[in-house]
Amino acid sequence: MKRFIIAFFFQVVIFATLLSQSAVTGPVQFRAPSVPLITHDPYFSIWSPSDRLTDMETVHWTGTRNPVHSMIRVDGKVYRLMGASPSQVEPMKQKSVNITPTGTTYEFSNQNVKVSLNFTSPLLVRDIDILSRPVTYISWNVSSADNTSHQVQVYFDCGPELCVNNTDQNITWEIKEVNDLKASRIGSQDQKYLNKSGDNLRIDWGYVWLAVPKKQNPVISAAQRNVLFKSFISGGTLPKEETYSTPKKAKDGFVSMSAVWDLGKTGTDGSTAWAMVAYDDIYSIRYFENDLQAWWRHTGLSFEKMLTAAASDYPKLMISCRAFDNELMSDLEKVGGEKYAQMCALVYRQCLAAHKLVADKKGNPLFFPKENFSNGCIGTVDVIYPFSPFVLLFSPVLTKAMLQPVIEYASSGKWKFSFAPHDLGTYPYATGQVYGGGEKDETDQMPVEETGNMIIMLSALAKVEGNAGFAKQYWPVIEKWADYLISKGFDPENQLCTDDFAGHLAHNVNLSAKAIVALRSYAMLCEMNGYKDKSSALTDKTKNMTKEWVRLATEGNHTLLAFDQKSTWSQKYNLVWDKILDYNLFPKEVMKNEIAYYKTVMGPFGLPLDSRERYTKNDWITWTATLADDQADFRSIFDPVYDYANKTPNRIPLSDWYIVDNAQQVGFQARSVVGGFYIKMLDNKDIWKKWSGK
Repeated sequence: MKRFIIAFFFQVVIFATLLSQSAVTGPVQFRAPSVPLITHDPYFSIWSPSDRLTDMETVHWTGTRNPVHSMIRVDGKVYRLMGASPSQVEPMKQKSVNITPTGTTYEFSNQNVKVSLNFTSPLLVRDIDILSRPVTYISWNVSSADNTSHQVQVYFDCGPELCVNNTDQNITWEIKEVNDLKASRIGSQDQKYLNKSGDNLRIDWGYVWLAVPKKQNPVISAAQRNVLFKSFISGGTLPKEETYSTPKKAKDGFVSMSAVWDLGKTGTDGSTAWAMVAYDDIYSIRYFENDLQAWWRHTGLSFEKMLTAAASDYPKLMISCRAFDNELMSDLEKVGGEKYAQMCALVYRQCLAAHKLVADKKGNPLFFPKENFSNGCIGTVDVIYPFSPFVLLFSPVLTKAMLQPVIEYASSGKWKFSFAPHDLGTYPYATGQVYGGGEKDETDQMPVEETGNMIIMLSALAKVEGNAGFAKQYWPVIEKWADYLISKGFDPENQLCTDDFAGHLAHNVNLSAKAIVALRSYAMLCEMNGYKDKSSALTDKTKNMTKEWVRLATEGNHTLLAFDQKSTWSQKYNLVWDKILDYNLFPKEVMKNEIAYYKTVMGPFGLPLDSRERYTKNDWITWTATLADDQADFRSIFDPVYDYANKTPNRIPLSDWYIVDNAQQVGFQARSVVGGFYIKMLDNKDIWKKWSGK
C-alpha cells in the first residue's frame, strides 16, 4: 500500500506540473515529444529530444546519441544552431519550430540576422523511387535582421556514431569527389552487412555520407570533432584533413565529417546553403535465402549516381515537398481539425522511417516494418494492420508490397497452420516467425487477430483498386483463413490479440467484431472475384452473427469487454471497418451509444483501452473516434491524443502506449502503428478517392 501511495503522489505531482505548463497566456506552439530531423528507415533515423535544437545532442530513435551539429559565424561571433556542443558557444535564440509531413523548420534570430534551418526528407509516397532514397536535405537561409549586411559563415558536422552500433567499434573515413559534389563518408572497419538482428540496435555496416554541390564552394574536412569546432570558432573555416591514423575507434576523437560555407556579405535578400546527409547500407533485408537491397537500387544504380541524381533533383523536390505538405495539411485539417492535422504531420515521417523498402529477386517492391521497441519483429501483421490506413490512403503499391511477404510466407510449406502468421522474423531477418510458438506450435499465437487483419486489409485494398485481383492470386490461403474464422471467430477462445500486453482473454467482444467484419470482407472479395453464391451466403451469415453479437455484447448503454464479463467495457475500434467499407452490419445505434459512453470514462489524455487498466493506445483511440458521425464527438475523443503528445514528459519519438491520467509512456516508441491516425481520412470517401487516385 505504501508503494502505491508514493507512486500515486508522484503521478499527481507530474500531472499538476503538466497542467501548470499549459497555463500560458496567448497562443502556445505545439511541442512535439521528439522532433524528426533525418528519417528514412529503422537504422537511419535521427531526432531532437528537446524544445530547442541547441538544448541537447540529437539521438537515434532508440535514444542513443547520433549527434549532428551546426554553428553560424556572424561578423566573427559564433552561435550554436544545432546540438549541445560546443557548450562554450552561445546558442542563437530559437523563435519557432514547425513540423510538416516531409520537413522540419527551425527559425532563429538575434539583433543582426535571421536564420531558417530546414530538414527535408522527401518521403513522397507517390514516387517510391524518390521515397526509397536515403537522403535528407539540410538547408540554411540567412538574412539580415537590421537592414545591414553581415559577414556570415555556416558550419555543419556529423560523425561516426551514425554508422556504428556502439562507439567501441573501429571506423574508417575518406574525403572524395563524386561528379559535381564534394563529399566525405565514414563507415565501420568490419563491414559485415546484415550481421545481427534485434530491437535496440544501430547499423554497423555501410557508410554515412555528407555531400555538397561544388558550385556552393564549400570546404569539406574530416577530423576530430573538437578540432573542427576550434577551427571554425577561431577562423570561420576548417582544417585540412588530419593526419590521423585509420582505422580508429569511433569514440577516440569522434572523427567527423564537416562542411563550411562562406556566405560573404549577407543582406536582407538572404543567402542559402544546403547539404545532403545520406546512408549507403549496401544490403538491407535478409528475406529467407536472399539478401535484398534498397528499392532505389532496383535499376542497378550505384550510390554515387543516386547521390548525384538527388543533388540534381533538389530544386524540384523542395517545390514538390512543400506542395505535398500544404495540400495534405489542408485536407487533414478539413477532415479532423487543427490538432488532428498536427498529429498526422508529426507521425508521417515516423511511420515511413519504421519501414524498409527493398526489391526482391524478381524486381518487385517489398515493404517491411520493424516493430520498434516492442520485440524487434519484422513484418508483424498486427503492426501492419494499424499502420495500413496510411498506405491505403496514399499507395496501393506500398499496400501490396507490405502484404505480399506475409501471404507468400503463409502460402509456403514453412507455415503449417490454418490461420495467418504473426510475423516474419526479427528485423532485418525475414526468415520465419519467432513470436509465440514460432513455426512449431500454437502457443501464444494470435490466430483470430492476424487472420482477421489480413482479410480486412485485402478487402480494403480491393476497394481502393476497384478489383480483387491481388487477393485472387492467393485465393487458396485466403479461403483457408476464412474457414478458420467461420469455425473459431465469433466466440474466440482464450488467446492473445494485438494488445498482447493485456494478456490472454477468452470471449473477446472486440476480437469477435473483427472476425465478423473480416468474414463480410471475404464475402466482398468473393463477390468481386465472381463467386456470387458464396458471397451471398456469407453476407447473410455475417448479418446473423452481428445480431447475436449485439444481443450478447450489450449491457445497458455500452458493450462489454468479453461476452462473459459483466460490468466491463472496451474500445470497439475494429468496428471502424464496418463503417469505412460500407458494410453497415452493426446498427448505428451501437456506434452512437459507444461514443456517448466513452466520453464518460475518458482521462485527461485520452480514452483507456478498456476497463481493466488506465493505459491506452492512441492508434486505437483514433479508430474509435472515427466511429463518430459528428465532428465534435470525433474531436472530443481524439484531441486528448494531441494533448498527450504536447505534454508527455517522455522526450521520445511518439509512443502509442501510455497512461491517460499523466501522459507517462508505458512502452513502445517510434512505431509505425501511429499511421492509424490516417484512418479518419478514409472515412471521407472523396478524400480517400482523391489521394489513392494520385
